[in-house]
Amino acid sequence: MTVRTRISPSPTGYFHVGGGRTALYNWFLARQSGGAFILRIEDTDQERHNEEAVDGIRRAMRWLGLDWDEEYRQSERAPVYAAAVDRLVGAGVVYNCECTRDDVAARKPPGAPPGYDRFCRDRGLDPAPGRALRFKVPLPGSTTVQDLIHGDVVVDHDNIEDFVVARADGSALFLLANTVDDLDAHVTHVVRGDDHLPNTPKYQLLWDALGGADLPVFAHLPMIVNEKRQKLSKRRDTDKVVMEDYIAEGYLPAAMRNYLALLGWAPGENREIVTLEEMVAQFALADVNSSPAFFDVKKLRSFNGDYIRALSVEEFVAASEPFLAAGPWPPDRFSAETFRAIAPEVQTRVEVLSQVPAMVDFLFLANPPVDDAAWAKVMNADSAAPMLDGVAERYAACTWDADTLHAETLAAGEKIGLKLGKAQAPVRVAVTGRTVGPPLFESLVVLGRDRTLERIDAARARLS
Repeated sequence: MTVRTRISPSPTGYFHVGGGRTALYNWFLARQSGGAFILRIEDTDQERHNEEAVDGIRRAMRWLGLDWDEEYRQSERAPVYAAAVDRLVGAGVVYNCECTRDDVAARKPPGAPPGYDRFCRDRGLDPAPGRALRFKVPLPGSTTVQDLIHGDVVVDHDNIEDFVVARADGSALFLLANTVDDLDAHVTHVVRGDDHLPNTPKYQLLWDALGGADLPVFAHLPMIVNEKRQKLSKRRDTDKVVMEDYIAEGYLPAAMRNYLALLGWAPGENREIVTLEEMVAQFALADVNSSPAFFDVKKLRSFNGDYIRALSVEEFVAASEPFLAAGPWPPDRFSAETFRAIAPEVQTRVEVLSQVPAMVDFLFLANPPVDDAAWAKVMNADSAAPMLDGVAERYAACTWDADTLHAETLAAGEKIGLKLGKAQAPVRVAVTGRTVGPPLFESLVVLGRDRTLERIDAARARLS
């Protein structure tokens, strides 16, 4: 069997991190077997359709490193769905229904279970405006979904409503289009979120009615939840779910890929950092856990920091370039050589690449950035003023290297009763504008003696 998997996002919003995990697992299956991975854009909901979201889906997939072999758009397949509707009508497994939601609600006694009550099932209505087409669920009976993650799920047909397959205007609904597409594309594995599991018995009934042979292998992935154990939602968790936000913030594709893969699956040996090649080789649907997976942004951020530190300096510099290009300094003040000199120190202190500009802006701005909170915290006139006076005198004549600057700062601090931590704080704020950043003495070396002394003098004047 040639494995054929698919990811089928709906472009009604930006690409969800859950969609990224689903895409990864499908891609793993296809690539480990030499099969095909299909991107299917499910864009039949024209009222909510967003073409920009289609571009976002493709960008996010490419950023994750997931290439696809075939691409389809449901909006281009309306004739195929219409033909499938005709086949269902010819087989006598669908019927016309004119009931509205209000009609159904009015007929139900208090406490009745939700769902359609099959009122039109035996009325023999002809097609007419306002009449949808419903599937006639076989009664009695049951359908068993054989799922690799959840085991056998048996659903009695009494608990499956006669669901709509085509609207009153003849257009196919999601479930019919989804089934037809999988049939036509010869999809062998349907790997998707477990929120789709309740629809799978209907999918199987349609598959059989349309003459499908062997059903695909089903695997419904565990729900991804937030810190409150609630399903990760585009509406509620807007700061966590959009893949392009992570791209913009400066997460590395390899880190995101690795972290998403671990949301429900583990490679064994208690490892977390796993190469793409290892994931492709070791991934198995049977090893996916059925329990909800917690999307921990703090852990992802820490993960990303580990990946950043594992880069070579050249790779870190290259990855930082797009963020430096948008830095808060005039373009003509930026120097790639200067950044390259401080890059090894910055690399060990950032977790996302968007933090890089704030780490080095003091090098490329005419004056250090103004951080009033940092100034108020550190620049106590009783200690900061004599400290700045002391280092200004010592820096003016000393050898300009990190070890010497460290020793001179320590000596200036000891002279006024300050240990190094307290002694270097006013120097850092005077020169860089902040209380945190790359190592101070290495930063001074890159900034240079003249600019360092100018900034110390300016800070001393402000204190006065």
